[in-house]
Amino acid sequence: MAFFQYTVKNEHGETIKGKVESPNLEQASAILRNRNLLVINIVPVNETLTAKLALTFGGIKQTEIVDFTRQLSTMITAGLTLTEALHILHQQSKPAMQKMIGELLREVEGGSTFSNALAAQGKKFSAVYIQLVKAGETAGVLDNVLNRLADNLEKQREFNAKVKGALIYPMIVIVVMLGVGMVMMVFVVPKLTEMYTEMKIELPLVTKLLIATSNFMKNMWWLIILGAIGGSFAFRAWVATKTGRHSFDKIMLKLPVMGVLRQKILLTEFCRTISLLLGAGISVLQALEIIAAAMDNVLFQDALADASKEVEKGVPLSQTLMRYDFFPPILPQMIAVGEETGKIDEIMGKLGKYFESESEHAVKNLTAALEPMIMIVLGLGVGTIVIAIIMPIYNLTSNL
Repeated sequence: MAFFQYTVKNEHGETIKGKVESPNLEQASAILRNRNLLVINIVPVNETLTAKLALTFGGIKQTEIVDFTRQLSTMITAGLTLTEALHILHQQSKPAMQKMIGELLREVEGGSTFSNALAAQGKKFSAVYIQLVKAGETAGVLDNVLNRLADNLEKQREFNAKVKGALIYPMIVIVVMLGVGMVMMVFVVPKLTEMYTEMKIELPLVTKLLIATSNFMKNMWWLIILGAIGGSFAFRAWVATKTGRHSFDKIMLKLPVMGVLRQKILLTEFCRTISLLLGAGISVLQALEIIAAAMDNVLFQDALADASKEVEKGVPLSQTLMRYDFFPPILPQMIAVGEETGKIDEIMGKLGKYFESESEHAVKNLTAALEPMIMIVLGLGVGTIVIAIIMPIYNLTSNL
């Protein structure tokens, strides 16, 4: 695929300049003529090395997907057709997004539905995103669906930013602590303990252990790096198995403080997503199937897949979710209210806000718990090193 710079006139005689992506010059001209544009000039674009690298290696960020959804919704609401909106976004986007939007535009102009064009993009768009667009196309309310989808994506982005922002400080402290520990063990401790080795005095056990650890880290650093890399690959291979992933997800939910945060985040995602799907006119059964495939936890996936089967048999969703301990009692109780009133989407939307608030409290509890734990570990580490270094000096002066 290549880009072509063009100059055309529209039906009103206005001159328009822009870029179009096409396999060759003839097809680029045909695309413009199909848009009822009079081609005045069209030439291939010689892309810079930076642009080519950005196109090849530059991934599409979630922020760009959110902005794309919001802009597309605004344009369609303003009365533009889908192809016109995509064409405008194609001209204004960065290389990676421009390539993707160009592919979407070609699929739509070729007669494909927008949802099928999105599905052809692989993992760039989630199953929830694609199903919502499909529902919007079927009901003729694509602008409303895109608007709600953009709102949901923005809320999700803000929520993720809050969680990450709250965890940045403890993570920085932990990384710095590990870095300082490595420097101490590799460079500082050997200098301080050299004199003990030369004096050939009997050293306390803690000092011997400190010297042995320091020598190992100094001389076998390559083995530590290889072990870390090998352990990482082994862990990923274990998590990739069904048993390993199930065990890992179960452990993550059982961890003190961290497990509560993980549970609240998953519940927030579940409530928001099902509210969005049901509000778009998708059935409960289909919504559960979509969410089950999209959840980032095997226990939740299995529970929702089973719930989908039970709902298909006529069992209420609220009754099914009561069987699982990781769904708090308030969830099935509120769903039961929604089933009675026929307003499950509204109830789930409110529950999503509730669990988001609970997640923020869990984040604060986690950071509050981590800070004293970090200080305790740091104090123990520094204290051990100081004692290991000072004890031989104390013993030596006592003998003198």
